[in-house]
Amino acid sequence: MRTFYKILGSLLIAVTIASCETEVVIGDGFDNRPTLNEILSNQELWYVDLNNTQGNPDIPFMTKAFTVSFDFGTLYANNNLVGVGSAGAGLGLDVGSYQILNNQVSILHDIDGLHDFTVVVLNYNRIKMIDMHRGTVYYLDGYNRNNFDYDQLFYDNIQYFLQEYKAWEKVYTSNVGALNNFDQENYLQFTPGFNGDEFKSSTDRTGLNYSSLFWDYTGEYWIKDEVPGSINKHLTMDYDFIGNDFFDLYVINDNTIELYHSASGTTYEFKGRGYIQLKNTAGKSRLIDASRVIEKEK
Repeated sequence: MRTFYKILGSLLIAVTIASCETEVVIGDGFDNRPTLNEILSNQELWYVDLNNTQGNPDIPFMTKAFTVSFDFGTLYANNNLVGVGSAGAGLGLDVGSYQILNNQVSILHDIDGLHDFTVVVLNYNRIKMIDMHRGTVYYLDGYNRNNFDYDQLFYDNIQYFLQEYKAWEKVYTSNVGALNNFDQENYLQFTPGFNGDEFKSSTDRTGLNYSSLFWDYTGEYWIKDEVPGSINKHLTMDYDFIGNDFFDLYVINDNTIELYHSASGTTYEFKGRGYIQLKNTAGKSRLIDASRVIEKEK
């Protein structure tokens, strides 16, 4: 995970601070008012604020995206936290195309097909997209890459980062620490569940392909901040037969995590195997507890 910064060299329109209660009137290209295309492309990233979604948010490419970008007819999305900030120069993957007519945008997603939205511009940094067929309302906040906090996005949504590999293989166990049951766990898997996020564990020997693993146990897991907004995280895994196991979770890089087992004092390292690129309809959905993004302080 790298933080990508690039100062926007020029703006398509001059942005002035507008009241949150005042909608921006869209122009048609023949007057002095900005067009919808100018407003959408002026912001390099649009953060999908799922916390404020109204209606049934059942469009997969919207519920899986942290950000979307409208770039000269190409739709980009940051669906993954692995590589966020560097993938696509900060914009993410090319996931489809779009066309704009007056106050409407038609998105042709590579996987999810055609979806039509009416766009209401609340101000130059916030819009709402109304699904013309389902009536679902999505709110999006606009940023440029130089004031978007990719690190905050990553750490606020770290539970999804764990779900972006098909398995995590144990590659290191410290000599310091008391013997405990978790010493036998050589693989972990984190997945979204119906009532909560789930993990699986396996005692298979290391060095195996993730597709051949036998998962011995399935339970729920939770991640909490050490203090609100902290990058230091506490991971709890629910083992029915031994109770909860508690860890301090640290991210070393995009495919390596460190788990410190607080009860035994043992440190483990796991590497991600089988990266899942979330362009299709498989994998995580941010329908619950969509996280905030904090603009960097000047």
